[in-house]
Amino acid sequence: MVTETTEEAAARLVESLLKGNRRAAGRVISAIEDGGDAVEMLMRALYPHTGRASIVGITGPPGAGKSTVVDELIRVMRADGRAVAVLAVDPNSPFSGGAVLGDRVRMMRHATDPEVFIRSMGARGHLGGLALASHNALLALDAMGFSDLLAETVGVGQSELEVAGTADTTVVVVPPGLGDGVQAIKAGIMEIADIFVVNKADHPQADRVVADIRDVLRMDLKRPEWTPPIVKTVATAGEGLEDLWIRIRQHRRYLEESGELERRRRARLEQEIVEIAERRLREQVLRPRTATPEFRAMLTDVVERRMNPYEAAEQIVPKTAAAG
Repeated sequence: MVTETTEEAAARLVESLLKGNRRAAGRVISAIEDGGDAVEMLMRALYPHTGRASIVGITGPPGAGKSTVVDELIRVMRADGRAVAVLAVDPNSPFSGGAVLGDRVRMMRHATDPEVFIRSMGARGHLGGLALASHNALLALDAMGFSDLLAETVGVGQSELEVAGTADTTVVVVPPGLGDGVQAIKAGIMEIADIFVVNKADHPQADRVVADIRDVLRMDLKRPEWTPPIVKTVATAGEGLEDLWIRIRQHRRYLEESGELERRRRARLEQEIVEIAERRLREQVLRPRTATPEFRAMLTDVVERRMNPYEAAEQIVPKTAAAG
């Protein structure tokens, strides 16, 4: 396994990935899923070759038809001569392991296309840090030379929103018939949407959903120069995907010309550095201090109300140390 190899072996694996070897790419992403020391070795070798691809996050509630949208979007992008990699992310149960593919099987019609790479990725050992793991996997595909990366998530929970936050452009797919459409739209995704897709637009309630989104956008006073467009699609019939691809490219131009792309990537890298540093602090400082008889005794004092949690935390990390 990659997780047991030396740094030199990891470098050789990355070298193979950089030459377009799909098996090497699969092994790199598997290592990223598993976590461990191999991830850092791989990312050190990969990072200088990244930063060129455009990353599009696609999220939305279950049943929105995201996988069909992605499948048809691949078709349109390939017709435009783009090399496309898809990372389908499932924050799955820690007990089951492995991602739930669901109807993503239909994407496999593109599997024989050398300019398309499709991979489903589960949380595995990265629960609580899935956004960083998926971002690293996207960097691997970026280094491999794909011009466009699609990151699809299974729903709109916190993990999925974090994954979407790693993208340059976030597309939110909304189906009709959700009941209170405005509330469904507001459920954590309004602020991250760069483009809205109302899929299944042949549904009688599709126009109502479009109107709901427009109403919410009018009430949003925090929007910068870019107002998210609303694209109607019937993905099962391949309708509206050309318009979606046009909107994605328009947003990319806006990001580049306004300087927003650099600002977003800079903010994302700052967050990534802090997250890596926090994880190291937990592993190297906090975890050893909580795996002691003294900590267990202190925990008993807290449980029995002889000490409060803040006093206990002060014993582990004094305020003076934190300030320094």
